[in-house]
Amino acid sequence: MKNLDLASVSHDEALVRELRADPAFAAQYLQAAMEDADEPAVLLLALRHVAQSLGMSEIAREAGIKRESLYRALSPNGNPTLRTLMAVLKAVGLRLAVVPGNPNPQVVCPG
Repeated sequence: MKNLDLASVSHDEALVRELRADPAFAAQYLQAAMEDADEPAVLLLALRHVAQSLGMSEIAREAGIKRESLYRALSPNGNPTLRTLMAVLKAVGLRLAVVPGNPNPQVVCPG
């Protein structure tokens, strides 16, 4: 492997390399991004980084969407459908989960 000067590697590129090397970190990274409810674009950027770490072409193929559509959906101005989001998460080996947002939820589930 080529010895790179750390200053020559962008933050995004270094992050993508780290995500590629550690799938558990990729899941934690996406979880942290999902918790930033005030800025949904953070999740799109995180999902884009994870997809890049696994190969955008491969993820697009696995998700059943065109590569260009994947780039567009995960762009800062992207607005993917729930179907696209779920397909991309499945393609990267993750799934969406819903948990209570606070200890005293106002929504009562029938039981």
